[in-house]
Amino acid sequence: MLVNATEMLKKARDGKYAVGQFNINNLEWTKAILEVAEELQSPVILGVSAGAAKYMGGFKTVVALVGAMIEDLKITVPVATHLDHGTYNDSIACIEAGFSSIMYDGSKLPIDENLAKTAEIVKLAHAKGISVEAEVGSIGGEEDGVVGSGEIADADECKRLAETGIDFLAAGIGNIHGVYPANWQGLNFEALEAINNATGGIPLVLHGGSGIPEDMIKRSISLGVSKINVNTEKQLVFAAAVRKYIEDGKDKEGKGFDPRKILAPGVEAIKVTVREKIELFGSTNKV
Repeated sequence: MLVNATEMLKKARDGKYAVGQFNINNLEWTKAILEVAEELQSPVILGVSAGAAKYMGGFKTVVALVGAMIEDLKITVPVATHLDHGTYNDSIACIEAGFSSIMYDGSKLPIDENLAKTAEIVKLAHAKGISVEAEVGSIGGEEDGVVGSGEIADADECKRLAETGIDFLAAGIGNIHGVYPANWQGLNFEALEAINNATGGIPLVLHGGSGIPEDMIKRSISLGVSKINVNTEKQLVFAAAVRKYIEDGKDKEGKGFDPRKILAPGVEAIKVTVREKIELFGSTNKV
C-alpha cells in the first residue's frame, strides 16, 4: 500500500518507535526490503537518492517498479517511496513522477534560502498529498558526492525550518553517512533534546543509521527520532555475500553464473540486516 510518510511517522513518534528508511538500488534490493516489511508487518520507507534513481532508469521507473511490485507481491503494509537528499530540481521531478514522499536538502544553503526553498517545495508537495522532509545542519560523510562534516544543528534554525510546514525534520547531531571512524565522538543527545523541544514534537530523522550502537539508537528514539536511515550496512553485507559466492567458485558450478544465483546470497544478507533493524527500531507489527 503506497502512502506518504506523514501518518506512519506521527504514529512512530507517539508510539516511541522508529520506521526504517532502507535505500534501494535495484529490483533485488526493493523486493528484499518489501518482503521483510510484509513478513514483520512493519511500515517501511524506500529511500532513493538521485544517483540511485538515475542508475535504475529514472524517477518514473522507480515509481513504476515499486507500484507494480507492491501489487504483484501483495504487499499490505504502508510503503513510502522517498527521495533522499534531493536538490530543488530533484524534488520537483519526484513530485511530478509520483513519489509519495520527498526530502529536499537545502542544508548547504544559507538558512534563509533553505527556508524559502523548503517552503516552496512544501506548498507544491502538499498540494499532491506528498510528505516532505528537510534538513538543517549537514550530515557528515558522503552521499552522492556531497560531503558533510557532521555539524550539530542549531535548535532555533530547526524551529524555523519546522515552521515551513514540513512533515519531518533531519537535523545533524554528529551522525555521518558511510562507515563511522574509530574516533567518532557519538551522537550529541543534548543537541537532540534541544531540537526536539524547540520543534514542538515534529518527527525527527536520524541519517547515517548504519553502525550506530543499539543503545544510542534506542535513546534517539526516546528523544523524538521517528525515522532512521540505513544504507551503508546493507551495501557492505551485500558485497561480502556476493564476494564469497564468487570466491567459493559457486558461479562455476552448473548454472551458477546465472545473475539471479550470483545475487541471491547478497539479497539474503540484506534481508537479515533489514529484519534486524526493523526489530531494533521497534516497528514490527505497527501497521
